[in-house]
Amino acid sequence: MDVERDELRKFRKELNAGAVSLVLLALLERAEAPMYGYQISRCLDEAAGGAPLVKQGTLYPLLRTMESNGLLESEVEPSVSGPPRRYYTITGQGRETLPLWRGAWEQTRDFVDSILRGARGARGASPLPAQGAAAAAREEAP
Repeated sequence: MDVERDELRKFRKELNAGAVSLVLLALLERAEAPMYGYQISRCLDEAAGGAPLVKQGTLYPLLRTMESNGLLESEVEPSVSGPPRRYYTITGQGRETLPLWRGAWEQTRDFVDSILRGARGARGASPLPAQGAAAAAREEAP
């Protein structure tokens, strides 16, 4: 059972790796005001329904990377309840990138869903050859 749990954890980590940047851009695009890291983390946890998409230790380096890539910008402001907070906003470049990433996500999601559901191709054939058909083709080959 621990092996299954470890494999699932690894799989989720791989799935989340690419999706988190897209989610961050979408979240910050919809934000009414700049957001600081912990605030972003809480929003993500809340949206995930208790199964966090990203750990805080992963979130902060990702925010910095996205900032260095020009997708986000930040400003440090003093906090009355603790250390200064770094507030993030999406940049113009981030707003231009978001629909591109969203389109790539939708295309990937649709592809995966079609395979998982066994969807039929445009000609009514399965997108993947049946094992029996593939074996028959090999037998007929000269």
